[in-house]
Amino acid sequence: MTTPLSQLGENAVLHRLLSRLTTQAPMLTGPGDDCAVVARNQQWDTLLKTDVVVEAVHFTRDTEPERIGHKALARAVSDIAAMGGIPEYALITLLMHPQRSVETAEGIYRGINSLAARCGISVAGGETSSLPYDGLVINVALTGRVEHGRAILRSGGRPGDIICVSGPLGGSFPSGHHLDFEPRLELARHFMEHGPTPTAMMDLSDGLGCDLPRLAAASRCGFSLNTSAIPCNPGCSAEQAISDGEDYELLFTLAPTDFEVLASATLPGGIFAIGTLDTSGQNSLSQGWQHFRA
Repeated sequence: MTTPLSQLGENAVLHRLLSRLTTQAPMLTGPGDDCAVVARNQQWDTLLKTDVVVEAVHFTRDTEPERIGHKALARAVSDIAAMGGIPEYALITLLMHPQRSVETAEGIYRGINSLAARCGISVAGGETSSLPYDGLVINVALTGRVEHGRAILRSGGRPGDIICVSGPLGGSFPSGHHLDFEPRLELARHFMEHGPTPTAMMDLSDGLGCDLPRLAAASRCGFSLNTSAIPCNPGCSAEQAISDGEDYELLFTLAPTDFEVLASATLPGGIFAIGTLDTSGQNSLSQGWQHFRA
């Protein structure tokens, strides 16, 4: 008897797959965070990330190629930022139907190269392959670095920490934000270089409704959410801000005293307090995006 992926949903599928992975070399942080962390030297650790965008899932057929390329790389950069890191080298895998145009491929790479130049990323190579059906898929493998022993994980939150987001949420698809967002690298690096640093952090790709429970569970906490405090994009309700997804803001927690310090500082981004971690046991919200579910 077989079990369709749609019966489980992304969270359950990942739980089953990740529990069976084999790792040979020692890792500081393995599967389950925004990036894997591997020791490099006394100054830096290495961050490892891979991400994929698929036509009809992450963008539509008529999306401009430059915006597709931007999004493909920006999603991976956002995860590097969520660990407090600096992106370094990218490998691009491009899969297209043979009848798609070379101009489309060139446009995708213009979008990739433009963001790479702004973020200091070297595009080191990659792979191309034809698809047997009419479609377009781009996978990005990205490395980065973060100060040794200082990667910000999802698991560091403590009861009493303030839950924050770095910007307004909701309406990402109708507004086009899901294609044009700029990863919050500058804010994340401000935390690392000037402090104080968040106790836990991740990026909001699947929506607050999915990602906050993931962060709280990794930190072995419950949470209390003040829905009236959630910053919403124009025309969006708090419910949409929780469930829409593809915001690519940072979700992070701060010790109360650190929140007071940062709330009064001049920052390259926002800090919006939306709740607290606690011991209540609350660990679910209205769902954001999950793959394998309709």
